[in-house]
Amino acid sequence: MNEPWLITDLDPVRRLHALAGGIRGAYVTEAYIEAPFERVWSLLGDLEGAFGQVVPDMERLRVVRRQGKHVEALARSRYGMRARLRGVQQPGWCWLQSRFLLLGVAATPEGPGTRVAFTGGVRLPTHAALIPLGVRREGSRSVQRLTALL
Repeated sequence: MNEPWLITDLDPVRRLHALAGGIRGAYVTEAYIEAPFERVWSLLGDLEGAFGQVVPDMERLRVVRRQGKHVEALARSRYGMRARLRGVQQPGWCWLQSRFLLLGVAATPEGPGTRVAFTGGVRLPTHAALIPLGVRREGSRSVQRLTALL
């Protein structure tokens, strides 16, 4: 009767799929990159630098507070929208959200390369949903930009 619960850890890419699966309108773009994890994450984890070169809509992201893995940042899109994002960033994982915006990025080593995944979009206030316009295109463009930077 008191058998222990099965416990399992998900790698960051699988965790991103699991979280996005609970958000209506979310789509995960996943790809294999032929570069070592450390090199890939050095770009994706650089929120104030290379991250904006990878994510097509991000003009600027400025970290205003960091406490351990918890991050608060101000974002500005190429279209002028602004957001105060809060979330978690650690090696291989970044999940930032505001009232109107969601950004999720994950990476995990796979053989000699790295498996990456992107999700995000504009949120509908008071709804657990994203507006699905352009989400697939943005994810594909993020993969292309990341590959070009490497």
